[in-house]
Amino acid sequence: MAGEAQCLRYAGCNFLRQRLVLSTLSGRPLKIRQIRAKEEDPGLRDFEASFIRLIDKVTNGSRIEINETGTTLYYQPGLLYGGLLEHDCSPSRSIGYYLESLLCLAPFMKHPLKIVLRGVTNDQVDPSVDVLKATALPLLKKFGIDGESLEIKINRRGMPPKGGGEILFACPVRKVLQPIQFTDPGKIKRIRGTAYSVRVSPQMANRMVESARSILNKFLPDIYIYTDHMKGVSSGKSPGFGMSLTAETVNGTILSAELASNPQGQGAAVLPEELGQNCAKLLLEEVYRGGCVDSTNQSLALLLMTLGQRDVSKVLLGPLSPYTIEFLRHLRSFFQIMFKIETKTPEEEHMGGEKVLMTCVGIGFSNLSKTIR
Repeated sequence: MAGEAQCLRYAGCNFLRQRLVLSTLSGRPLKIRQIRAKEEDPGLRDFEASFIRLIDKVTNGSRIEINETGTTLYYQPGLLYGGLLEHDCSPSRSIGYYLESLLCLAPFMKHPLKIVLRGVTNDQVDPSVDVLKATALPLLKKFGIDGESLEIKINRRGMPPKGGGEILFACPVRKVLQPIQFTDPGKIKRIRGTAYSVRVSPQMANRMVESARSILNKFLPDIYIYTDHMKGVSSGKSPGFGMSLTAETVNGTILSAELASNPQGQGAAVLPEELGQNCAKLLLEEVYRGGCVDSTNQSLALLLMTLGQRDVSKVLLGPLSPYTIEFLRHLRSFFQIMFKIETKTPEEEHMGGEKVLMTCVGIGFSNLSKTIR
């Protein structure tokens, strides 16, 4: 019964990933009730069930209980195990949905994780594999998680609704994380990007590049956008195109933006020129919001700061996204840690929107399974 007393209780389907990831890292069991209880189709969705199966694969000894209707979930975390794995993701959400959580867990496995994920690589809902590769990996390196074995490789692209993409994610394990002081984003020196097209004319990618450059060239000369046209088996099962852009500063801050075309048979057709222009504008908006970590990776940065050594970590962020705000609440529930939050007005920083300086002392989290041989 001691486990039941420590069990954290939640209601509703929101932030399921956050809760499962933090429960796994903190070792605290979790009970979630009333998952879509009042809807016509109650209970867990297929992509959530797929996510729970993935968590079960990367851990050893987890206990997962779901009631018949799927509206109640009890999860008692096991040890993070890692190793060589494969997982077929549900095509209703992109691989980024699963990969975001794996990035949080991978450094603390017992064995280095090497996993092949199959499904949709780029959609309009979740961060794409391209953006996570360009922004999350450099962020992990800042905390001392690096080495040749840290990589995200896109073997095949898959667009919604049918998917058919495949990626490889590999990450080394670390016993402890180093604290960071990352408060000066620096000036932007270059913009890189990828324009991809699958099962449509390769010209689509070139048209997106030209329209994006027409906006970005006014600000910066050093712009290079790759075109990535995959053919045959590696192009997945559905047609589509899209673009991801990253802006890199002199201090190593990477800000990102991305857009993808509407899935086949859904919504109006999008012109590649419009998509390229809108993606460029989104990137400029992200630059205006600023900070040292872009809005996609705010929660990853805060989690790694929390798990760092008992030392002060500081990071400057742009305005906090609603997801990040809820993540801070969950960090307090699972790890009893609070961040000091100072707002910086645009006048103080001489640029962009309001910034937030986040400061915390790490809990000294140590990868226990690393010491057991």
